[in-house]
Amino acid sequence: MFHVIPGNFFVPLSSPNRIVYWECISRLFSIMEHQLSFGVERNVLVDELEFYFDQENAAQLVEEEFESSDSRSRANGILRRLEYYGWIEVETDKSYVQRVNFKEYAVKVIKTLLDIADGKQIEYQGYIYTIYSLVRGNMDKPGIVLMQIWENTDYLITGLKNLNSNIKHYIDDLTRHRTVAEIMDALFNDYITNIVDKAYHRLLTSDNVSKFRPEIIERLESKSRNEGFLENAAAEIAAIREVSIEEGREMTYRYLHEIIEAFRNMDEILQEINQKNTQYQRAAINRAKFLLAGNEDVRGQLKEILMGINEEINRENMDLGGIYRIDFLDDLVRIYQCAILEQSSLYLAVEGKREFTPASVDMAEPDEELRREKMRRMAEKIQKVISVEKIQTYVNHQLEGKEEMEASQLPLNNEDDFIKLIYVRLYGQRKKMGYTVETLEEREVNGYRFKDFRIRRKENGISGRNAAKGQG
Repeated sequence: MFHVIPGNFFVPLSSPNRIVYWECISRLFSIMEHQLSFGVERNVLVDELEFYFDQENAAQLVEEEFESSDSRSRANGILRRLEYYGWIEVETDKSYVQRVNFKEYAVKVIKTLLDIADGKQIEYQGYIYTIYSLVRGNMDKPGIVLMQIWENTDYLITGLKNLNSNIKHYIDDLTRHRTVAEIMDALFNDYITNIVDKAYHRLLTSDNVSKFRPEIIERLESKSRNEGFLENAAAEIAAIREVSIEEGREMTYRYLHEIIEAFRNMDEILQEINQKNTQYQRAAINRAKFLLAGNEDVRGQLKEILMGINEEINRENMDLGGIYRIDFLDDLVRIYQCAILEQSSLYLAVEGKREFTPASVDMAEPDEELRREKMRRMAEKIQKVISVEKIQTYVNHQLEGKEEMEASQLPLNNEDDFIKLIYVRLYGQRKKMGYTVETLEEREVNGYRFKDFRIRRKENGISGRNAAKGQG
């Protein structure tokens, strides 16, 4: 790679002045990309950078690298540095006017970095529809068309793998959030906005591969058995790649095989994406419920103890081994490790040698009042369990007589109501539910801060029971 890109190419983006360099590169690229070529008069670019350095919000330069404090001198210094590091080249035309051009590889790097900075998501529909259209075309240029199908398939698979990795990254980041507010912000404002709404939801609806895959595979398999197609494609690919006809034929077979296998094995990636999406949302809700729980039972007390230990470790910047240095644990509990478990360390019950005489068992009548009380508590616990069907029934009840409403209009008097609101938002992403959701501005109701959303009844009117069966 460094036969093409200079070895010091990335120095500006790793130097103390990297923010200044990047903002200047972005400004220069914005000017140049609207021209017929990436060449612009040097004085025009110097004026633009001088204007940038005169602004109050401009990033501060490290003076050791740029001696002059004059804005125009700094602008010229930036251009000289970028030329030295191989980002731009300066040429003089016949009129003795200097023009600045970005290097070809620099343009590709800048476009990629801008996409990353803007959080640009892959448009799966573009790749899938392009492949589908090319496969159904008449293929007057079979070699070129086959190479385009292969490249778009590679982009599609790479995008799906990236989506899979991104969801895993969000799951790993859940452990960094210590409050319910942080978890809900990561779930609704970050994950659902950047992953579910932009990629995952479209992948299950408009960009669904299953709608196009059967015909794509069928047509490509038919082409693989067509000798005329194989000969013409091999000749074109051989000419483009500058290889022999035999090598072109091998490449044709390889392209067809890789495309067909990619679409056949795509279910494995999609299934893993579905599993990780469910895993992330379930993990976020369970962590939020755990932090909201504050009971006086054994579970609640253990939770408070563990949270107290975690806060002390984070406050003192301890590692996990530092748990023994927490003072209040001395009077609370003793935690130690047992590396080897020996037989002698186990308690052995003393077995009596006397003859066993069974005692009579008294037939006591069951306490009906105690039984009814236990059944009542069990029924209350079961009633609190949240399911898809219960959420659909809850939404139907709230939407009774209305076509839509805002989530902030739902009852929100306690933690149970807040948890219901969370599940209404989550289940609203499912296509078989009887309602849809639309994100609105952030609101605060009765001390609960959340991003409001509109709940709209679907026109087909799917009932709660049917929605639950569909999700089952």
